[in-house]
Amino acid sequence: MATQIVMDPTGHSREEFDADDIQALAKAERRFRDLTSQGFTAAVRTADGQSRRVFAFDPTAKETLFFRRLRGG
Repeated sequence: MATQIVMDPTGHSREEFDADDIQALAKAERRFRDLTSQGFTAAVRTADGQSRRVFAFDPTAKETLFFRRLRGG
């Protein structure tokens, strides 16, 4: 199972999907595009526990984090 985690002011939500399921994979890709078009930054966790920013959906990523960009006040 792969997971998409969305961080927002209320906490976070998790969406798990089976990367072998074509429909679930398409839904996850749509969610990636929707969130990044809304201004979320996407990052994939690496094997060593770090994260790296990504600009395209990676169907092999086990965990993708989405967080809003910081805004100045």
